[in-house]
Amino acid sequence: MNAFLSLLGIESWKPILGALALPPVPFLLMILVGARLMLPRRGLGWFVILLGVAGLWVSSCAGFGQVLNQWVLKQPPAFSTEAIAQLKAEVKAKQPVAIVVLGSGTERLAPEYGVSNLKFGSLERLRYGLWLSRETGAPVAFSGGVGWAQKEGQAEAQVAAHVAAHDFGRPLRWTEDQSRDTRENAIRTVAMLKNEGIKRIILVTHGSHMPRALRAFESVAQGNIKIDVAPMGLAARIDSPVLDWFPSADGAMRVNQALHELLGLMAGA
Repeated sequence: MNAFLSLLGIESWKPILGALALPPVPFLLMILVGARLMLPRRGLGWFVILLGVAGLWVSSCAGFGQVLNQWVLKQPPAFSTEAIAQLKAEVKAKQPVAIVVLGSGTERLAPEYGVSNLKFGSLERLRYGLWLSRETGAPVAFSGGVGWAQKEGQAEAQVAAHVAAHDFGRPLRWTEDQSRDTRENAIRTVAMLKNEGIKRIILVTHGSHMPRALRAFESVAQGNIKIDVAPMGLAARIDSPVLDWFPSADGAMRVNQALHELLGLMAGA
């Protein structure tokens, strides 16, 4: 699908197509269709309406998001304490390794700061990447330009470099600021780090995004650079298990993210 969109020259349509394919749009359309069907076929109309309402309910439940992440996307486990110790030893032995943080979007202008800022998900990823760097001494690269959904503005990697240096006191070693999606993250970052002699990458992104990101990086690296994963954002909700199956804003966000990644995997994006 990604190659097909590229062939047609409409890659910039990907955010729009994704919005149309992800909840709640399909279920809202289903309810409208069901209402129309009630005129000639009352039973079928009610069935379609109830199906749409059930879809809206389930797609807003944190429990369903957890099911998608664990059993469908099969997100990998967290980077273990043993893995951190091994990475620290490699850095101490001057092995060519790098932590790569993938961007997740920017705010073109954050009024409270007066400049561009990272979106919440991107800031979470950067924070974890810098924490890993502090624990192990490994240098950090950040990958992210101006995404397809954003026509102009400062490249995300440039914003991340400012935040890393000024807010966390840990400057980035490398910035890749031309990529517009995960596939381009992999292509441009692997090429940049290969030229720097890097032989091992520790990839940092959200757990739900990691399967798609890992596939992209391994496809580009082709064994020349070892790709290991350090997913974050893996914490489960601490509410009652019953509440996980009631609609919530958090649940809707989790399900939308998981379905977005599943759609990306299926489309080869």
